[in-house]
Amino acid sequence: MKFKAVLFDLDGTLVNSLIDIADSINKVLQERNFPTHSYEVINDFIGSGLRNLVTKALPKTHKDEATIESTFQAMMVNYRENCTNKTIAYDGIIALLDELKSRNIKLAILSNKADELTRKIGLSLFPDYFEIVMGLKSEATKKPNPSAAIEISNTLGFSVEEFLYVGDSGIDMQTAKNANMHAVGVLWGYRPEEELLAEGAQSIINHPLELLELL
Repeated sequence: MKFKAVLFDLDGTLVNSLIDIADSINKVLQERNFPTHSYEVINDFIGSGLRNLVTKALPKTHKDEATIESTFQAMMVNYRENCTNKTIAYDGIIALLDELKSRNIKLAILSNKADELTRKIGLSLFPDYFEIVMGLKSEATKKPNPSAAIEISNTLGFSVEEFLYVGDSGIDMQTAKNANMHAVGVLWGYRPEEELLAEGAQSIINHPLELLELL
């Protein structure tokens, strides 16, 4: 077996978290008398961390550092309390994880979401599957920086070439490429196939169980 471990992105890959994220940012924007956004618009803001999402969501006239920071902190308070309200695993994910576990494939999560929130969601929805659940600990290590992915491979004791990296965004594909992991783009998430291919996807799957064909 060529691949012995799978590193998953979280949002848009394992879980659909759009509604909880959108509800939190919109509540904070509304409290500040700023315009809110549709789920479709917020969908396009997801992928580079919540601080980046807040920056994109604020009006052009209010993107100063102080407003970004205060809005981000307010959103974090709200989202921390509500991040598992409506966030669910995508159809087929649990079946995939069960099969991977039965084959003794080691599993990990790496997200650009804050580490605390990544762990809360990952361990709440998937309590018995992942060896490592890691979110963003510093802006310097944000994906597509491969350092965290490489750290995970070292911790699990496998070479990067033995990893499938599974994600739904161009940033994920760049991360996989930068880490020398096999980049797998998923089509049920937040980004289109064109973006995944343009950013280096080596495989594309339409349903979670299709990942098994790559092992």
